[in-house]
Amino acid sequence: MDERTRVFDEQRPRLLGLAYRMLCVKADAEDVLQDAYLRWRSAEISEIESPQAWLTTVVTRLSIDRLRRARVEREAYVGPWLPEPLSDPDVPSPESALELEGDLSIAFLVLLETLSPNERAAFLLHDVFDEDYSDVAAMLGKSEAACRQMVHRARERVTAKRRRFVVDDKTRVEMLRRFIAAASDGDRDALMALLAPDAALISDGGGKAIAALRPLYGAERIAWLFYAIARRGRGRAERKIVRVNGQPGLAQYFDGRLHSVAVIETDGERIFRQYTIANPDKLGSFACISTLVSAT
Repeated sequence: MDERTRVFDEQRPRLLGLAYRMLCVKADAEDVLQDAYLRWRSAEISEIESPQAWLTTVVTRLSIDRLRRARVEREAYVGPWLPEPLSDPDVPSPESALELEGDLSIAFLVLLETLSPNERAAFLLHDVFDEDYSDVAAMLGKSEAACRQMVHRARERVTAKRRRFVVDDKTRVEMLRRFIAAASDGDRDALMALLAPDAALISDGGGKAIAALRPLYGAERIAWLFYAIARRGRGRAERKIVRVNGQPGLAQYFDGRLHSVAVIETDGERIFRQYTIANPDKLGSFACISTLVSAT
């Protein structure tokens, strides 16, 4: 391994974590890293003071360009668009503390979708990857004042919509087990007791899998949906607890085939949101995952 490759490989986990948070699609993030590597191979090393800063700048700018193109494509997407979920082996982050804080969770990534590409980059670089404002400004080619303003606006927008529940894995697993039992039995009363009155169910089928084309709101409507699913699929559906983007979630099977992956937002007492990704193009990370998460 030559020196250039060694340096790039050292930075790769961090760079992939940034690209994935920007784009929320593993293949797109990997494409960005491939482009960045090719540029790194042809760069004049003697003129680069900090390889980390140089590579972060390149990955950031490539991600911004790709995100702008992706947003145009997503306007024609069938139904709600949700991030591609990742199993633990594919989680592209060396910062375990960030994962524990939920900064790789599906719920957090959904909120990032409300930001412009530049706001998203500035917010991630400063608040998640701990870059100084002066470095963020250099990476984005903006003034430091402009970057401060972008991060401030982005932080306000994300914070205003973000539910910050402190729920450990054991509690989350217990909530998922209760949900599995109620949903498998089609027990409307148990589901109603488990769901917050204003609960929401957002499903992403991408026009390639059975999924609601619009978000479903309200505990009663969601409970009726799972009641109907249980009646029609009795004995054919199975749900397993797996890790999704660093948190306990569900892998849902129908006739033994993976149908979707789901995660919940919960305070430990009620479920406020469930995000379900059924688009088969986004389930590659879970194709061979069958191990249940321990409750301990």
